Amino acid sequence: MRKANIFILAAWILHAAAWFLPTLKAQEFRPPVPGWKATRLAACAIWPCGDVQFQTIHHAVLATGSVATTLFFVVCSPWVALRGSSSVRRWSAWVAGAAFIFNMHWIIIFGPQRSQLAIGYFLWLLSFLLLAIGLFASRNERRKET
Repeated sequence: MRKANIFILAAWILHAAAWFLPTLKAQEFRPPVPGWKATRLAACAIWPCGDVQFQTIHHAVLATGSVATTLFFVVCSPWVALRGSSSVRRWSAWVAGAAFIFNMHWIIIFGPQRSQLAIGYFLWLLSFLLLAIGLFASRNERRKET
């Protein structure tokens, strides 16, 4: 089993913390929405929940994409970091980097209300960037070992 580097460990820690920290301080949802609930609300496009409705199909697709990136992080990153080959790590690093860029769409969607985004969102977002950096770095470390 390979040793995960500090970036990957930091990414996992930040991602785990983001599940419990407030991600959204919206007026409609009191108290602030923790990360796990924000993920559930984003999944409402494919897994109906109460009276949550998206303004447009475009918003529903973006929210579903965010849920998919979160599932990628939770399910795939431990396997990739601990057992993945160099090429799998490189490919996954690019996917994590793309997920970081993609998930920045929440800042744009919220527009003038972006101040409602809380620390949990920013830690969640940063975890994708750290994962990408860590996977790129671990790919290079493995190359040096051989």
